[in-house]
Formats: sequence, structure tokens, C-alpha cells
Amino acid sequence: MVGIVNVLLVIDIIVLIIFVLLQSGSSAGLSGAISGGAEQLFGKKKARGMDLVLHRGTIVTGALFFLLAFMSAYVL
Repeated sequence: MVGIVNVLLVIDIIVLIIFVLLQSGSSAGLSGAISGGAEQLFGKKKARGMDLVLHRGTIVTGALFFLLAFMSAYVL
């Protein structure tokens, strides 16, 4: 059981890293660094296509990472 959880955790980590690296940056430059969070929170720009798939995949694999990490800690 421990081996299966650890293998799934490693696979999930690799997929999560790939999803994060494939996502496009939200903004560039100093003005984007200052107002980037507000534009992302209140902006009208919606993710479409591949960006939406990567965003949702990141959320799912992140939640799966925490679940598998807790299972790995309690199974040992």
C-alpha cells in the first residue's frame, strides 16, 4: 500500500510540474508585477482553450498531491 501511494505521489508531482511549466505567464514587466494580482482577480480576461485545460489540470493535480501526501504520511 505504501509503495503504491508513493509511486502515485511521484507521478502526480511530475504531472503537476509539467502543468505549471506549460502555463503562460499572466503578465510581464514591472507594471504587471505591481498590478498583476488585481488584473487576475478583477479582470475580464477568461482562460480559453489550452490555458483553461492547464489551469484546471493544475488545480486537480494540486488537490491530488495534498491527498496523496497526507495518505503517505498516515500509511507509514
